[in-house]
Amino acid sequence: MSTLIAPSILSADFANLGAALIALQEACCDWIHVDVMDGHFVPNLTIGPPVIQDLKKRSSLPLDVHLMITNPELYINDYVKAGASHITVHAEACIHLHAVIQQIKKHNIKAGVAINPATNPNVLRYVLNDLDLILVMSVNPGFGGQDFIHSSLEKIKHLRTMLKESNNEQVLISVDGGINNHTAALAVKAGANVLVSGSYLFKAVDLSHAIKTLKNSEQTSLN
Repeated sequence: MSTLIAPSILSADFANLGAALIALQEACCDWIHVDVMDGHFVPNLTIGPPVIQDLKKRSSLPLDVHLMITNPELYINDYVKAGASHITVHAEACIHLHAVIQQIKKHNIKAGVAINPATNPNVLRYVLNDLDLILVMSVNPGFGGQDFIHSSLEKIKHLRTMLKESNNEQVLISVDGGINNHTAALAVKAGANVLVSGSYLFKAVDLSHAIKTLKNSEQTSLN
């Protein structure tokens, strides 16, 4: 499948999110990645369901909601009602990961699990059959603008092999953190098929060109 681009609005101007959504849609991105942080699981605070509800009203693009929060099972219903198309929780934040995944899926939306840079990907081995998306954090979660952690590439390769061996190759592998015109090709070559990018896209002079550059990472990775 072609590489999907999910701009992270964490890097947008929060005073002009409506304009940012219009620009992203016109630039032909695939999803909108929404980082939700609670100040506990990660050392930062961002947005909650009311903002996501407003984003949903202003864009037809799928909202890829990434919950960087403790006890996500307490809030999943709120984010479903707000309009999330995908909900991704962190393996590190869930005591009963399988149950939380099932809680998401019962709402007929896509369920994902994120893993931090130091987390062994084998933590997902026994829930692969239940996942739609795996999110590999290629930076430590909590802040935008960090440098790509290159050891994430081996993790992506390992996950791609796990999915192939378990006949779950339909599960998407997304990578989030430090994605730019150089690291995108490395991630795609390793096996990622969704690229989450914030700073690179929102600092670009030409947003459409920057998104096209990331979309063409699949071809670049073959060279």
